[in-house]
Amino acid sequence: MKPSTRQQIERFVAACHEAAERGLLRCSSGNLSFRAEGGTMLVTRTRSWLGRLTADDVAVCSLEDGTSLNGVIPTVEARFHAGILRARPDMNAVLHYQSPHATALACQRRRAPTFNVIPEIPFYIGPVGRVPYLPPGSAELADAVVAVLSSHDLAVMENHGQVTAAVDFDHAVQNAEFFELACQIIVESGPDLTPLPDKAVRELLAQRRALRAPGA
Repeated sequence: MKPSTRQQIERFVAACHEAAERGLLRCSSGNLSFRAEGGTMLVTRTRSWLGRLTADDVAVCSLEDGTSLNGVIPTVEARFHAGILRARPDMNAVLHYQSPHATALACQRRRAPTFNVIPEIPFYIGPVGRVPYLPPGSAELADAVVAVLSSHDLAVMENHGQVTAAVDFDHAVQNAEFFELACQIIVESGPDLTPLPDKAVRELLAQRRALRAPGA
C-alpha cells in the first residue's frame, strides 16, 4: 500500500469514528466514501459500524462502477457514492447518515415547509433536496440519489435518512450537524417556529454562490 493511500485510510477511519461519536448514525446505519487517487474511492465495508471501523473495513473501489478492488465488500450504497462523486467533481466526500431529528422529519407525512430556520442552512448547505423512499441498496435508489445530489449538497431520503456531498470530511460532518440542528429546532419549536425572512435567505444564498464562484 502506498504511503499516501495509507494516510488517506487513516484519515478516513478517523472521520468515521467522529461521525459516530457525534451521534450522526447508529450501529451499522451509516456509510462514508472519499475520492482517492487513480480513479478510486474509499468506502465503508458492508454492515460495518462506523464507530468501530478499522483499516481492514475500508473498501477501495472503482469510481467508475463501485466494484471493490481490494476484496473488501463495500456498503450496498456504494453505487450512489460512486455516482455522486462522478457527477460532482467539486466534491470529495459523501456521508449517508441518520441523525435523530432529521430522520424523524424524513419519516413524517407532513413535510417541513422550510429548513431555513438558521443562517447556516442557506449559507453552508443551500437548497435541500428530497428523494422518495426506494429500497436500500437498489439501483433505483442509487439513480434517484445521484440525480438529486447532482444539483444539491444535501438531500433527505424519505423514511431512510440523509446524504450529503462535501469537499472534505470536516465539511461533510458540518453539513450533517447544521442540518440536524435545524431539524431539531423544527421538531421542538412546534407552531411557534419562525423561519428566516425570505429576504435574509436570498441574501445568504447569494453570499454562498459568490463564495463558490470560480476564482472566489
